[in-house]
Amino acid sequence: MKIAVNKWRNFSGKAFDKSITTLVEEAIVREQKAGYRLKICVGSDSQAYKSYVAYATVVVILREGKGGFMFIKNLKGTTKISTKERMLKEVAMSVETAYAICHILDRYDVELEVHADINTDPKFESNVALKEAMGYILGMRFVFKAKPNAFASSSCADLAV
Repeated sequence: MKIAVNKWRNFSGKAFDKSITTLVEEAIVREQKAGYRLKICVGSDSQAYKSYVAYATVVVILREGKGGFMFIKNLKGTTKISTKERMLKEVAMSVETAYAICHILDRYDVELEVHADINTDPKFESNVALKEAMGYILGMRFVFKAKPNAFASSSCADLAV
């Protein structure tokens, strides 16, 4: 996979020269010091074009009762793949990111959810990857959310793709 943007950034486009673990830990410390109860949701989305696939992974930091913010990372795949492969690639990207930050969340007692941009309704094409995605995420002992409850992937990452 060819990397289009190799840095995490915020929604405004500001790029950071820090790892996602550092960014998340700094955000947790800052937000908990301000008195917020936090939850973090990780999700990915993609968009297939004629000659490539664009991917986005987001880490959404929710402040209970006070909105939230996110960190975004974009990638560009150079080959076209099937819908099922693309959905599972999104899930793998989300799980990889969740795994990188989960030890920090445990330390600060912050909930984590992994969101999959996969529809639970069999009428939709993305449903072909539901069982595998659910098994992968739950097998890693993460909380699993799919559409329509997977806002990190279906809304936040969708905006960043």
